[in-house]
Amino acid sequence: MEQIELESLLSELTKLEAETEWVEFKHNNEDPQEIGENISAISNAATLHRKKEGYIVWGIENNTHRVVGTKFQPRLSQKGNEELESWLCRLLKPRIDFRIHTFKYDGQDIVLIIVPAAFYVPIAFSGTEYIRIGSTKQKLRDYPEKEKALWASFQRKTFADEFAVRGVSSEEVLSLINYPELFNLLGHKLPDQRQGILKRLASEKVIHRSGNDRYDISNLGAVLFASNLDEFQSLSRKAVRVILYRGSDRTQPIKEQVGSKGYAVGFKGLVNYVNLLLPSNEKIDKALRSDVRVYPEIAIRELVANALIHQDFTITGTGPMVEIFVDRIEITNPGKPLIDTLRFIDEPPISRNDVLAAFMRRMNICEERGSGIDKVIKSIELFQLPAPDFQVTQNHTKAILHAPKPLSKMSGPDKIRACYQHACLCWVSNTDMTNSSLRERLGILGKNYAVASRVIREAIRANMIKPADPTNKSRKHAKYVPFWL
Repeated sequence: MEQIELESLLSELTKLEAETEWVEFKHNNEDPQEIGENISAISNAATLHRKKEGYIVWGIENNTHRVVGTKFQPRLSQKGNEELESWLCRLLKPRIDFRIHTFKYDGQDIVLIIVPAAFYVPIAFSGTEYIRIGSTKQKLRDYPEKEKALWASFQRKTFADEFAVRGVSSEEVLSLINYPELFNLLGHKLPDQRQGILKRLASEKVIHRSGNDRYDISNLGAVLFASNLDEFQSLSRKAVRVILYRGSDRTQPIKEQVGSKGYAVGFKGLVNYVNLLLPSNEKIDKALRSDVRVYPEIAIRELVANALIHQDFTITGTGPMVEIFVDRIEITNPGKPLIDTLRFIDEPPISRNDVLAAFMRRMNICEERGSGIDKVIKSIELFQLPAPDFQVTQNHTKAILHAPKPLSKMSGPDKIRACYQHACLCWVSNTDMTNSSLRERLGILGKNYAVASRVIREAIRANMIKPADPTNKSRKHAKYVPFWL
């Protein structure tokens, strides 16, 4: 923030009748532990009071709000051998982008810490969450009614609405946001003047004006259109990691690449990069040789898009990841799915990031009607690959695509999963699964009718499919549907 903006903000704070739960005035108290606990308390209190940020000010007398100055010098302060700011950042969980400003006001030295409001979960310092009760700092766990109200406040917020960085100039906005690609993806003509560009960015909620040539960049704008995600401290760990391994386990990584661009501006390059790392088979067609990817590109595209869109941004320290092994590819995102993995094919999608998903649809990066997984399954069947496996761990969702494998090498669960997904795909395509359609799906010769019958019986015993007409006793003309019908 510029001097004039800092002075204006301080003037407004000193006009408050008394110290509030989201504003703390100090003189020379510079105890690091106390500062960290106050940041936690102010951040949580700001959320309760529906403020976008709270403030800790040194150099203001608490009772009179008179400007007295301070000797506190945060840039020179240390905790042990570590700089104070670095030490505070390390012990605050989840990390928040607090900002320290030092400036002169009425000839006196002032220190101002601007503390963003807690967003997803209460902010803790050194493992303990704090809150302000009147003008005093207390442990949040000792005030269950405040804790309950704080969690209720989080339900009103969305990731897209919050800010990745605040108070940057228009020049910095145009450096941090890849605006030419944004206009290109949205199909808009690039304005000739800077103000025209900024006006469009604001209308798309990529930025919000916060002062004279000062702007806040939203999480939505940063995560989709960042020129470099590393420039946004709170989002840097959300960059996509692509890891290539030598074998079928994680003991021998060959290379690792961490994406730096926002999801929208970097999506095409990400998918192309992943496809280049995937194995391919040589195909001879009309005397011409060509390389055909082992995995269908449409499946890679849809699953990567899903991982980006449906991730849980409240889980810190982790982001989307693509891991490539010799026998499979795993695409992982933070967060559990909002619907059962067995219903991915037929259920309409539910996204915890509606605004982000809508933006991605406008740019044709993801499916609007939730047919992305249908396309994945259909392309996998066309390539006659083993059925995809969707798994849920404690904090992640994982989609696994398996390399080509003959039916004789597939496990029982592999065959049942293929049969079930085929029945689902047939249903959403307004047809029914039959022994014949399953033979075609699994590459079983027509004369091996009994092989497909065994797979169908196993899937029925596993309660994954059922006969479409239980009264029909003819196996030859039997039709089958998913268990949930």
